[in-house]
This record gives sequence, structure tokens and C-alpha cells, in this order.
Amino acid sequence: MESYQFTQGEAHLISATTPFLPEESTDLVVTDPPYYDVVPYADCSDFFNVWLYRMLRNLPDYRYNAALSNKDEEIVQLAERNERYKARTKRWFEDKLSEALAHWGNSTKMSGRMVLVFAHKQTSAWEALLNAVLSAGWVVTASWPLDTENSARMRANDSAVLSSSIHLVCHRRSSNVESVGDWRDVLAELPKRIHEWMPRLASEGVVGADAIFACLGPALEIYSQYSHVEKASGEPVLLREYLEQVWAAVAKEALNMIFAGAETTGFEADARLTAMWLWTLSTDDSESDQSDEENSEEIDDGEESGGGKKITGGFTLEYDAARKIAQGLGAHLEKLRSLVELKGDTARLLPVSERAVFLFGKDAGQTPEKKKKKDVSPQLDLFKVLGIDESTEKEWDVKTASKIGETVLDRLHQSMILFAASRGEALKRFLVEDGVGRDQRFWLLAQAFSALYPSGTEEKRWVDGVLARKKGLGF
Repeated sequence: MESYQFTQGEAHLISATTPFLPEESTDLVVTDPPYYDVVPYADCSDFFNVWLYRMLRNLPDYRYNAALSNKDEEIVQLAERNERYKARTKRWFEDKLSEALAHWGNSTKMSGRMVLVFAHKQTSAWEALLNAVLSAGWVVTASWPLDTENSARMRANDSAVLSSSIHLVCHRRSSNVESVGDWRDVLAELPKRIHEWMPRLASEGVVGADAIFACLGPALEIYSQYSHVEKASGEPVLLREYLEQVWAAVAKEALNMIFAGAETTGFEADARLTAMWLWTLSTDDSESDQSDEENSEEIDDGEESGGGKKITGGFTLEYDAARKIAQGLGAHLEKLRSLVELKGDTARLLPVSERAVFLFGKDAGQTPEKKKKKDVSPQLDLFKVLGIDESTEKEWDVKTASKIGETVLDRLHQSMILFAASRGEALKRFLVEDGVGRDQRFWLLAQAFSALYPSGTEEKRWVDGVLARKKGLGF
């Protein structure tokens, strides 16, 4: 058996912005940096200080500090949450983190590496972190998602976390080399790099937001290898602008994977956006021990804590993430108000049931009352949604209720609602006589949504019900 030689380590209680290691003396720096606006670590340390004292006070070398922790130099962004932290702005976070990373860069060998562990879903947090990394003179070479996050762990309210921790791998940029990248070359290389990584990530079960942020490493390797990137006019390209292009490249590649290589330009913007939205929120089903039905019943008002799982009120994303997705697909959230609800810093993809009035007209009625958890009735009551008298089917005729939806997505949602309301004959007329089912895009979109909707959700049941009629109707 191979023997290992252990050496004694050292622990230093010191500010991250204070240099304490000799230059080029370190092979590897691994850090879990501050989580932007999520965890005030100094306040946490104050809470635990008294407990540590009770456990360690009898140790001869333990020195108890009864004072509260020093928060003057804490690298956090909590200006909007607490008056005490009003000076801790996004700029403060970037500057202080960059200062710390620059010190570590000086102490790291040119052949050394730095690994940063980050699991945040806010695009603003990632932008702040990456700005600090690049301004400190580091080059990002890779990013790897590792399954380190416990899905049942305690989290702060309104926290935004990933299912995996993203490990950014960086190396020092030589201070003696001044290189300028051509914006056209960078843009030409970006989709190729994303195309190399996305299928690989998918094959390993890394999907949704985890896959998006896992692509940051290879994407930033293109951008950060240069001292700066310029357009043909000489105008510098900021990181924010480049990240917009990264999101666009990821969105296009994800759509190609969702529709199995089929031409996606034939779908209207609302279908492309919905598919990408659902994919962004998707996770590996094996990660959760709870059923989707249990998770969806936890929140009644359509909100969610930090973003990602399907809830009763729809599918919610951080507004900036939703905007980037839409922009990358050539869509505009403000023009899709019948599909997306914008409220504050969140964007909500409306559930199909809430679109009934838009799809079938004002006589369709209101969204049905949500069933209680103890109600185990297998049939959802959507007759109220469509204003249908349950006693007779003849009183419902889709032709007289509203015109056929203008987009493939609208027509699919209409079909799902008819199925949910058990209007079999109306659904048959809609697909056969009205010709909706003769459009192959309709079935392609339905098949994609069947894979994207979480199992156990009503949308999943409805779209599968529509697909089950395809063969019987001769399509």
C-alpha cells in the first residue's frame, strides 16, 4: 500500500485583502467566495461565537473575543437589504473581491491554478464575481458543475442557489503580455465552444441553469485570454455585453437539443421562449425525493424562493435571466404579456390554465379554484375555466368560443385545455376539422413539452393526453 506523508498545516485569522504569502509561492488557491447578497457571514459568526466559547474555553491556547466581528471590510452586497450595509454596493463587492483575488494572484505561481466555488442563480451576482476575477488578472479556463448541494438544506429567504456548485478554474495572466482580441473573432468562436460543451453536459445529467453557468468557463476562456477585446471601431467590449452573447449562444444550442436537431426557426417567439424557459428550470429528476405534486402545493400565491421549481402559480425566473433568455431568442418579454407576467425583479411564465381567457375569449371564465392537498380527485375541474356546462357537451363548441390561436404555442395550449376539460369531441374537431393537427410543428412542440414539463404536473398530464390522441386521429 502506498504511504502518504502528511505535513502540518497552518491557519491564519486574517482579512482576505491583506497579503500574507510570499510572491509566487503557491501552487493552488481554492476558495468559496462570499455569496454576493445571500449570506452575511459576519452576522453568522456573531451568533456562533458564544457557542464556540462554551466549547473551547478550556483549551489553553483558545482566546475568546467577546466583541462582535469586524464588519467594516466584509465583502458583501447588502445595500438594498439593510441600512447598516448601505455602503456595501455592487461596486464595493467587485472592488474588494478583486483586491483579494489580486493578492492571491501575486502569491500564486505562473503554473498554479485558482478554483472558485460558486452556486448562485442571479445573473448580477455572476457578473460581479466575474468582473472581479478578470480585473484581478486571472484567466478563466474551465467551469465544472459538481453535485455538492443538498436539495433539503436550509437556505436564507429569497436565496438563489444552483443544484450544483460551479467550480471555476483560473490561471494567472502574464503581466508582460498585452493582447487585444478582435470582437468578430470572439463571436465566431463562441457558438463553436458552446456546441462542444452543451451535449457533453447533457450526457452527464447537467441541464437547465446548471448547464448555463457551467458553460461560463469555456466561454470566458475565449474572452479572458486577452487583456481586452475591441470592436472594429476600437470601442472596448465590456464583460456585460459579452455575457449577453453567451446567453444567446447557450439558448440557441439548448433549443437545438430540445427539438433534437429540428429546425427551430419555424416556431414563433412564444414557443421558443417557453421551451427555453422550461429547460432553464429543469433539473435531474433523481435529485429530489419529493414528488412534484408535493412541491407544487407548498406555495399558493405563484411565488417561489430563489428560483427554479415548478409551483402552482407558474414557472418563475429572475427577471434579468428571463430577459437574457428572451433576448437571445429574438423575443421581447414586454410583447408577450399574455404569456409572461412581469412583477418587480421576477418574471412568471403563466400556467396554461391562466391563459384560458386569452385563448378562448372572455366567456371562458376564471382560473379554477386550486384543489386542496387532501382532495385526491383524479379529474381537475376545468369546466369553470372554459365556462362549460358539465351536463352536456353540445353546449360547448370551440368554433364559436374563439378563433383558433395565432401561434403554434397558443393552439397547443388550447388543445391541452380542451383535454383537461374532457371535451373529447371538441378536441377532435379542433385537431382534425380545423386542421390544427396537420401542422407537424404542433406535434413536435407537444413532444418537446412532454419532456420539459416536470412529471406529476398538470401541464405534463395534459400535453401527454393530447399526444395520446395523435395516432387515433390519423396523424
